[in-house]
Amino acid sequence: MTFPRRLPWLLSISLMVITVDRLTKMWVTDHVPFGGGILLIPRVLRISHWTNDGAAFSLFADTASPNTVRWALIVFSLVAALVVLVAMIRLGHRFTLTTLALALIFAGALGNVHDRILYGSVTDFIEVHILGYHWPDFNVADSSIVIGACLLLFDSLRPDGHGEHEEQATHEEAGASEDLTS
Repeated sequence: MTFPRRLPWLLSISLMVITVDRLTKMWVTDHVPFGGGILLIPRVLRISHWTNDGAAFSLFADTASPNTVRWALIVFSLVAALVVLVAMIRLGHRFTLTTLALALIFAGALGNVHDRILYGSVTDFIEVHILGYHWPDFNVADSSIVIGACLLLFDSLRPDGHGEHEEQATHEEAGASEDLTS
């Protein structure tokens, strides 16, 4: 028994996230002065306009060799995106928390690597303050990666008898019973 591939749907989700990431970064670049911001919720949320030359949380941003860091991050991001894409292709016959997480991580990696390749840095614009703590500014691609990672963690903590495995067992049983009747 052949089941329809879900990979086109997963890639569509990735494409939607990449599109939203690009559109929001372009809007911020065009409408918010660099270093400026638009207050949305006082003491909680602001749309800002910054760039990040480093990795997450601006790690390696103040290095003595920024060009080396930039290209290392580009190579790492492309390799990670390729690994995630291969996993999506292999698991793409099902739509699960894992495959959804992979689609989100893939989109986030491509969204940020696009900025690094074309502009040398990533545009960050979501500024959050919680109880006096200022979270490092981030963007839609970063959010997509974090949500995907959280979904992977959540899925890995679910007991082995959850629906994903039961669905696979049902499909295998259906295939076995078809083989017996053929």
